[in-house]
Amino acid sequence: MNAHDILNNPFLNKGTAFTLEERKELGLIGVLPPYVQTLEEQAVQTYAHFSKKATNLEKRLFLMEIFNTNRTLFYYLFSQHIAEFNPIVYDPTVATTIENYSDLFVDTQYAGYLDINHPENIEATLKNAAGDRNIRLIVVTDAEAILGIGDWGTNGVDISVGKLMVYTGAAGIDPATVLPLVIDAGTNRKELLENPNYLGNRHERVRGDRYYDFIDQFVQTAERLFPKLYLHWEDFGRLNAANILNKYKDKIPTFNDDIQGTGIVTLGGIYGSLDISGEKLTDQIYLCFGGGTAGAGIASRVLSEMITEGLSEEEAYKRFFMVDKQGLLFDDMDDLTPEQRPFAKKRSDFANADKLTGLLEVVKMVKPTILVGTSTQPNTFTKEVVEAMCQNTERPIIFPLSNPTELAEASAKDLIEWSDGKAFVATGIPSDNVDYKGVSYQIGQANNALIYPGLGLGMLASEAKLLTDEMIGAAAHSLSGIVDSGKPGAPVLPPFAYVAEVSSKVAEAVAKKAQEQGLAQSQETDMKKAVSELKWYPKY
Repeated sequence: MNAHDILNNPFLNKGTAFTLEERKELGLIGVLPPYVQTLEEQAVQTYAHFSKKATNLEKRLFLMEIFNTNRTLFYYLFSQHIAEFNPIVYDPTVATTIENYSDLFVDTQYAGYLDINHPENIEATLKNAAGDRNIRLIVVTDAEAILGIGDWGTNGVDISVGKLMVYTGAAGIDPATVLPLVIDAGTNRKELLENPNYLGNRHERVRGDRYYDFIDQFVQTAERLFPKLYLHWEDFGRLNAANILNKYKDKIPTFNDDIQGTGIVTLGGIYGSLDISGEKLTDQIYLCFGGGTAGAGIASRVLSEMITEGLSEEEAYKRFFMVDKQGLLFDDMDDLTPEQRPFAKKRSDFANADKLTGLLEVVKMVKPTILVGTSTQPNTFTKEVVEAMCQNTERPIIFPLSNPTELAEASAKDLIEWSDGKAFVATGIPSDNVDYKGVSYQIGQANNALIYPGLGLGMLASEAKLLTDEMIGAAAHSLSGIVDSGKPGAPVLPPFAYVAEVSSKVAEAVAKKAQEQGLAQSQETDMKKAVSELKWYPKY
C-alpha cells in the first residue's frame, strides 16, 4: 500500500496527525505538511472551519468531506458536538442531501448499491463494498418511504449512511464494521426518472414476487458472508416494510426502525409521562393519528406492552383507535393495510360513525388520553383538539412526531400554551424549551436515535440470535431514570445530549434480556462488560 492509498483510506488516514516515525514507516515523508498535529488540534481547526459555513446543507457537505477522508477525526468531532451535529448529519438536513444526491454526487462513502435487475451481482456487491472489513451491522433501505419526503430511489442511500453515523456517534459501534446499502428497485418519482443526472434505475418500482425474491436472496447472501450480522431495515414503504420484518424477525437478528424503533422511543416517552403523573399504562386510551408504517408500528408496540402488563388482547385492542385519511378506521373499509386492520372498529358500535372523519370529532367521541401523530399533516393538532384532550384527562400525552418541521402536527409551544402547561409533549423534531407561566418546559424529542444505537450495541455485544419483544420492552424501560422527573417542566424523554449515556444503558438492558432468554451467544457472560469492551472510541 503506497502513501496515497493510505491517505485515501478513511479508516487508516490520520492526515497531519501521522507521527514522524509513522511517516517514515509508511512512505509519507514529504507528502504531508511538516507539523504533526494531535487529534485535538485537528478537531479545533476543523470545527472552526465548519462554523464558518452559512447553511446546514453546507455544513453537512463539509462534514461529509471529513467523513470521506478521516473517520477517526469525523467521529471525534461528532462525539464532541453530538447534539449540534446530529440534525446536520442526519434528520432533518439529510432530507435535503437525499433530494439532491445525484446532482451533488461526489463519493460513495463505502456504500453498496444493490440493483434489482442484477440479482446475480448481490454477492459481488456485498464483497466489494465490504472489502476486507468484518461487517457486523448493515443498514439497508429501498428508499420508498424516506422520512416525510417519500420515494427517492437510489438517492436514499444517504439515509443508510446517516443512520450508521448515528450508530457510531451515539453508541460507539466501530465504523469499520458497518455497511450502508440501498436496494435500487426503481422509483415512481417522475422528477427522478426525468432528471438526466439521476444515478439510479430509470424505471418504476418493481413489485411482487420478483421484489421479494431479490430481498430473500440478499438476506441469505448477507447472512452467509457475515455470520455475526445484525440487519437493520430502514424507510421501506408500507406495502413491504411489515412483510419483510415479519418474514425474518423470528429467523435472524433483525430490526425495522420505522416499525419498531419509533414504537420503542414513543413507549419510553409514555412511560416518562406516567412516571410523572403516577398513572398506569393499562388505564390509558390511545389514539393514533396517521396509520402508516410508523403509526401502526407504534400502536402495536404500546399495545403489546399493555398485554405484558396484564390486559388480555381483547381488552387492549378496545383501548386503541386509529385515524388515517379515511377518518376513524372501520373494519368494513376495503383499503385497510394488514397493519391497520387489527385496530379497525365495528361501525355498528358507533351511533354517528359516518361523522367520525375528522380528528376533533374522533377525540370528542373516543376520549383518548394519549394522542400520537405520525400523519405528516401539518397543524392538525389544533387548539380545539388540545382543549378536547384536556377534558379527557388531567395530564394528556400529546406527541406530534411527524418530521421534518414543516410536516409536524403542532409545535411544542402551542401544545404547552393551549393545554395551560398540562400536556406531556414530545416531538419528532428538536424543539427549544418552552417558557410558560414561570416554568421552563424542556421538550423531549421522540428521536429513534435514543434507542436504535444502544439496541444495536446490545445485540452485537451479546451476539443475540434474535431481537424479541421482551428485549424491545427492556430497551423502552431503560430510558427512565436518566432525567429528574420531579423537576417542573422535566422532559418525558432524555435530551439528545445524553445519548451516549442512554445508549450504554439501553445496550446493557437489551444484552441482559437476551442472556435471560437464552439468546446470547457471546463468550463473555458479563453483559455489562461485553457492552463496554465492544465500544469503539475515536482515537489515533
